[in-house]
Amino acid sequence: QVQLVESGGGLVQPGGSLRLSCAASGSIFSITARGWYRQAPGKQRELVAEITSGGHTNYADSVKGRFTISRENAKDTLYLQMNSLKPEDTAVYYCRYTRLRIYYYWGQGTQVTVSS
Repeated sequence: QVQLVESGGGLVQPGGSLRLSCAASGSIFSITARGWYRQAPGKQRELVAEITSGGHTNYADSVKGRFTISRENAKDTLYLQMNSLKPEDTAVYYCRYTRLRIYYYWGQGTQVTVSS
């Protein structure tokens, strides 16, 4: 099992920045991808950004140029730097680890609210 704990969410004004963190523990092996997803009220959960074990990144069109995904290998921590935040970025943000493209592990989520 893999345990994931997100942190760093909060209330920010439009145009502001936040950095989310996802700390992993447990049986962290054969992880093929690490990603951030979000779910806004009344909407389906969607991919925000993903980084593969080879370092390739993938972003949703809506966040390209504003968000950056990264990881710190020594701590096995995943980050999402979010700049130029918009009200439509308001959602609960989840991290997800994928093992062997078969098993998925989710964190509990952290709320991000962008509002003036």
